[in-house]
Amino acid sequence: MKINFIDLQAQYKEYKAEIDKEVFEVFQDATFIGGQKLANFENNLAKYVGVKHAIGCSSGTDALLLSLMALGIGKGDEVITTPFTFIATAEVIALVGARIVFVDIEQDSYNIDTTKIEAAITSKTKAIMPVSLYGQCADMDEINSLAKKYNLMVIEDGCQSFGATYKGKRSCALSHIGCTSFFPSKPLGAYGDGGAVFTDNDELAQKVRMLLNHGQNERYKHKYLGINGRLDTVQAVILDVKLRHFDKELKLRLDIANRYLKGFENISNLYPPTIKADRDSVYAQYSIRLKGRDKLVDFLSKKSIPTAVHYPIPLHLQEVFANLGYKTGDFKISEMVCQEVVSLPMSPFLSLSDQSAVIDAIVEYAND
Repeated sequence: MKINFIDLQAQYKEYKAEIDKEVFEVFQDATFIGGQKLANFENNLAKYVGVKHAIGCSSGTDALLLSLMALGIGKGDEVITTPFTFIATAEVIALVGARIVFVDIEQDSYNIDTTKIEAAITSKTKAIMPVSLYGQCADMDEINSLAKKYNLMVIEDGCQSFGATYKGKRSCALSHIGCTSFFPSKPLGAYGDGGAVFTDNDELAQKVRMLLNHGQNERYKHKYLGINGRLDTVQAVILDVKLRHFDKELKLRLDIANRYLKGFENISNLYPPTIKADRDSVYAQYSIRLKGRDKLVDFLSKKSIPTAVHYPIPLHLQEVFANLGYKTGDFKISEMVCQEVVSLPMSPFLSLSDQSAVIDAIVEYAND
């Protein structure tokens, strides 16, 4: 028995005819950068999210970087974010020369604890960058309210939450700027790297478009110091095909999450994802939490059941950020979750029999 953690092969087979047709047209036309097909995808993205502008770029990391650059954030500034996420969120803050200020997470949602943000705001704070982790949006209303009070910008890191809703609005349409990733394993994934920036602000959108193309406002005329951050047209057409089927896949993800929830309901000391009543999750990962996580990982591995740990080390304890002066104990909830969290196989194409095998194995472990 081979269970895929994420079954990208099955997804390709499902949409093969559509994807192959679109990619072949790009090859025939030989417009590999830019062009009408990229513009079509961006228009479809903007419509789906419910914003004026969607700008395709080279990765989710670059989407975050471009957002900070477009806002003019740099040396001497501070940006508030969470220590429990992938390093890209904090990495880009450091790359523009700003100081990373961490705030701990909520124990249940794993998103930034908004009750602790205000205490971290200083005269140098320029932005808050909440992460909508594992597919569920952070408490964006509270974050936006604080931002308004202190005249700050908000960049939603929606790299795991594209497609999720929060009080009736889509992730990436909840703040000044939203960002997402199209890394292959994401709910909407490319066949390579890719990302997007979302905003309703015309000026910011125009600046992002220039920044991702070496700061050009027209060919060989450079207004800003930019980067090479373009989204390839091949990836754009693949994503456009997948976007047509995306809502169907989100429903399948929810069905799988609900089956996991029911399967684990009688296991004490195992904590499934907690989804707040005014939002949903796209379950970019299905991550449970329990003490003795590593023993469970080993037990499942012996049964050929794959797992992953998102994330084993909080960012404030990473060697690269040692200069920030944080130490063990500074963010106790993040540190605890890093020791207990484990992600299970999750894909719209996870079969009922494979999921049952995962659930049965965890029940066996719990009852042993």
